[in-house]
Amino acid sequence: MEHRPTHEELTRQRAEHAAAWKAGTLPGKLNLTLSEALVLGLLRQEVRVFFAVLGHGSTELGEVLRIYQEAGALRVYGVRSEIEASHAAAALRWVTGEKAAVLTSIGPGALQALAASLVPASDGIGVWYLFGDETTEDEGFNMQQIPRHEQGLFLQLAATMGRAYSLHTPLALPTALQRGAAIVDHPYHRGPFYLLLPMNTQATWLPNFNLAELPAVHALTLNAAEGDYTEAARWIAEAERIVVKVGGGGRHAGPELRLLLERSGGSLVHTPIASGCIPYAHPQNMGVGGSKGSLPGNYAMEHADLLIAVGTRAVCQSDSSRTGYPQVQRVININADIDDAIHYNATLALLGDVRRTLARLNALLPPAGAQKAPWLAACAEQKAQWQTFKQERMHHPVLPDTYWGGPVLTQPAAIKIATDWAKSRDAICFFDAGDVQANGFQIVEDERPNQTFTETGASYMGFAVSALLATAVASQPLYGVAFTGDGSFTMNPQILIDGAEHGAHGCILLLDNGRMAAITGLQQDQYGAGFATWNTLHVDYLTWARAIPGLLALDGGRSPETLQAALEQAARHPGLTLIHVPVYYGPHPLGGMGVYGRWNVGNWCEDVQALRHKIGL
Repeated sequence: MEHRPTHEELTRQRAEHAAAWKAGTLPGKLNLTLSEALVLGLLRQEVRVFFAVLGHGSTELGEVLRIYQEAGALRVYGVRSEIEASHAAAALRWVTGEKAAVLTSIGPGALQALAASLVPASDGIGVWYLFGDETTEDEGFNMQQIPRHEQGLFLQLAATMGRAYSLHTPLALPTALQRGAAIVDHPYHRGPFYLLLPMNTQATWLPNFNLAELPAVHALTLNAAEGDYTEAARWIAEAERIVVKVGGGGRHAGPELRLLLERSGGSLVHTPIASGCIPYAHPQNMGVGGSKGSLPGNYAMEHADLLIAVGTRAVCQSDSSRTGYPQVQRVININADIDDAIHYNATLALLGDVRRTLARLNALLPPAGAQKAPWLAACAEQKAQWQTFKQERMHHPVLPDTYWGGPVLTQPAAIKIATDWAKSRDAICFFDAGDVQANGFQIVEDERPNQTFTETGASYMGFAVSALLATAVASQPLYGVAFTGDGSFTMNPQILIDGAEHGAHGCILLLDNGRMAAITGLQQDQYGAGFATWNTLHVDYLTWARAIPGLLALDGGRSPETLQAALEQAARHPGLTLIHVPVYYGPHPLGGMGVYGRWNVGNWCEDVQALRHKIGL
């Protein structure tokens, strides 16, 4: 069929193609539009979930998806925010490994998704983005394009964030998909890929298109690093105080990390994203460290003379803006990314697969010598003090609060109660940005990876609640708990509707102190006064939630008992639940978890920068 079919013929033809795809009987060559070829290419890339906010820039692709969904070849979830769509796609890939694409229209919608793609870009998550774009014939401004007399401006924007490609030329589709797969499925440094779809090329007719040109999925891995392992072993033997700092790239290297600790005599500190890399109960696990950090984590970083960095990219809050290791003289950096591997001076870089490299290094290390015993004892004492510190906050879970006009739960107490409850039910915990997030990663005591997902790469407000949409999409049953503050929640409340619409199964724990507490606290620490970061209104979030059919709205109360009861009731609900909990904000030391590191922000910059240059690492 060389001629372009009528609409009715095309609809019937697409339905036949979709059924043949499902049956595995598609012929090698087809007559089809670019949009249908794109869908088939994405199916070949194992992308079967699409989070969509359709508009005039994506109607043609939307029609193809409609027909393929009716045939059961894929699933499309129409949502109310491109930001929410991006967060849901990122969470689905992060938690389950399942791929998804985010589909938007031209202009504002694509910009919204581009902004939210900071999350997968920062946290190493592979997500496809399909953006409607201006036409290729340049007949005049297209509504919602960037209004300048230049070509390909949105391609430039997207290419600044990550890898991008424009389907200006329809038969370049195989190359576009190949380049997308290279980043979305990168074995060590995944990220977003932006495929721009000019409105006039989406319906281009491709006669006799060869499906063999559509790239398949490739499984790629690196070997262990090639490097001077003998020198690394010598450095470990000569060091007296070793800190092993684990980032997201080492999150799943638990067996190798435990053996490294045993043989090196080091103490482990992890970034928030790597919680559970080894059990928190392990005596050499000091927990989180950095600008917020913890007593034992920051103690190990501050006093170590050798740093073994494992799969970490040294974010400012992770290493106190490069001042976190003032006594370190040498660095062994194990990473699959060359820029991250050589970040610090005085580095022996081992560039390769983290687990394989650790195994090769471990093979050269004898059991830890007695010279490490004082170091481990000092770190253990700090961890014991930290556990006492945390327990004190659990023993005083309620404080009087001026905003609420009476006693309410503290955030540490509420988070501890809910994370313990989630752990007992094997639920996944998502943490939103802000004070909730910071208190959360100081409190959680994960035994394994993937119990907690705290999006600290971009620290995007509203990620956690949007992530709950992944529970409606995942192939295997999944219950999620989103820990959010009132500030983050009101950035992305669409989950109330979309979660109920699509069948999300989880709980929003809304910790409400009427402000963006992390920033108010930062302002007060730096300048002695908060400004423009709170409200005087008391918003009735429960009435808001009760307006959504199928959504359970619960008052979490002002005591551990009432919160526990609300959580138990949420567990019995088959859909989405919102639990509203008034929480304390104020100067009382039992109201928070404290700050233990440095950060190069505000009026601290001069001192932090001076220390960094003095250290010279």
